[in-house]
Amino acid sequence: MTQFQIRQCTRHDCRFRFPVTVDPASQTATEIDCPKCGAPTQPVDAPYANDKERIASPDPGGPEVEALLDNVRSTYNVGSMFRTADGAGLRRLHLCGVTPTPGNPKIVKTALGAEGAVPWSYYRNGLDAVLSLKDQGLRLWALESTPRAHSLLEIIPELAGPRLLLVVGNELSGVDPGILQACEKVVAIPMQGHKRSLNVAIAFGIAAYFLRFGLLYSGYHGLI
Repeated sequence: MTQFQIRQCTRHDCRFRFPVTVDPASQTATEIDCPKCGAPTQPVDAPYANDKERIASPDPGGPEVEALLDNVRSTYNVGSMFRTADGAGLRRLHLCGVTPTPGNPKIVKTALGAEGAVPWSYYRNGLDAVLSLKDQGLRLWALESTPRAHSLLEIIPELAGPRLLLVVGNELSGVDPGILQACEKVVAIPMQGHKRSLNVAIAFGIAAYFLRFGLLYSGYHGLI
């Protein structure tokens, strides 16, 4: 198990504090100068393990969910989405167009093993994939801010039903218009600030957990 240690800069006018990895052979942290000012640092606590506890999850109560990532460019966004898909219990990710696949080593940096736990498929053409999945009986919901969109927080009564496909699109251009037209519903996350949208991986995380767990905590879970 990986262990860590907190080090702190010895300069009184800096005192930069940060974690470093403990060498498993010597059980000591690597000597390192302060990344901010270059002065020596010293350990301030004993080594520790970041041993996260897995919180027991109830039955989510919501529908089975898969997701389609159409032309999502960033490997870091895709890696984060794999990790979210694993945590929320999504059945599969469908990767389309320029969306990188787990063969890209950069995905590992943010997926942290989830890329091997979540089933995935790749398609060159996102619209072909969407139409095929629609023929298989999946409900198609796109996550996009358009005049047609409904607030994600207002669609709880409609969650109950067959398997659902959450569609997210490119970081800049959004969901392909042809794919949007094929979707039966478009949902968006309400925004309070000046920006009109969130980072695609953040938005995906909010939507994935809401679709899976929204019914459980809404009073509508008896519908399924």
